[in-house]
Amino acid sequence: MKKIILAAVVLFAATFTMNAQQYHVVTSVESIVPNGLGRSRIINALEDKDYKEFTSIQTEDDNTRNKSKRNEIRVKNFEETKLLNFYNIGGIRFQNIAANDALITSMINDMVSNGWELAFVVSGVESEGGKGDGQGIFITRYIFKK
Repeated sequence: MKKIILAAVVLFAATFTMNAQQYHVVTSVESIVPNGLGRSRIINALEDKDYKEFTSIQTEDDNTRNKSKRNEIRVKNFEETKLLNFYNIGGIRFQNIAANDALITSMINDMVSNGWELAFVVSGVESEGGKGDGQGIFITRYIFKK
């Protein structure tokens, strides 16, 4: 009887452990294009994708790529929250940065109140590449887990 109970507890624990964590990524894209011409947003996908459906194995003998599934990768259901651009016609706009911080904080607090924990934050920048480039974004990925 003790062995049956022990086996049931171990099986239950193993099942719980397999499904214990789930991750969700939310991305903010903030424009660093001069003169306020860029677009800044928080993007949150509302549908799941299985990366395995879009993964192929490359070998020396067979170097084909699965291009036919390219349109299937696209997520058409997502939330888009407007943010303000870092720059306007007068230059860097600190009030816009503070406003974006308030919106991002609100999004994080909402995720936490829905049972998610902010696990990681990863950011990067692609800034102006020199005279005449005029392009740039600051991207941050917020990785949540439950």
